[in-house]
Amino acid sequence: MSKYKIYLKLKPLFFIVIIIQFLFYLSSCGIYRKTDARKVSPNADERVQQNLEEGRGFRLLKKNKSGNFDFATSNELWRATLETLDFIPLTTADYGGGIIITDWYNSSDNMEESLKISVRFLTNEIRSDSLLVKIFKKKCPTSENCKVLPVKSNLNTEIKIAILKKATLYKKKILNPYKVNDGNNK
Repeated sequence: MSKYKIYLKLKPLFFIVIIIQFLFYLSSCGIYRKTDARKVSPNADERVQQNLEEGRGFRLLKKNKSGNFDFATSNELWRATLETLDFIPLTTADYGGGIIITDWYNSSDNMEESLKISVRFLTNEIRSDSLLVKIFKKKCPTSENCKVLPVKSNLNTEIKIAILKKATLYKKKILNPYKVNDGNNK
């Protein structure tokens, strides 16, 4: 008989030996202990929680029975940012990723310069460090020669403050975030 045929015949035996060693290892760790049924809760969730607190066991996936969902329409920062930047067309508005990016915007005064604003949400709380506002300027003296540079000015701070003020008004329910402003309401 060749070595390969011997290996094929012994392979199931090796597998059984490994399983027996694994079971012996588990039983020697103290997982299977005699317990008094009167001292153990019949509720499985309570037993799991007690085992986790005592350091006996682990949880692969955290089970969350009640979801805490913060939809875009109920998030004051998100709504305030959309309202503040409503004069510019948006390229990306990803609530799950926490970012809003506008399209290039230029006023009719200077056709060679365009601005792009990106707002990154770092938290849902209304705080000064919850938003990161970046502004980029694109200068195109000719249609083929464009430079994109980040803008370091007070405009970043002004946009951030405007968003935070409006979000605070939404939070205090002074402004109604669900009222649609179509430009006709003065």
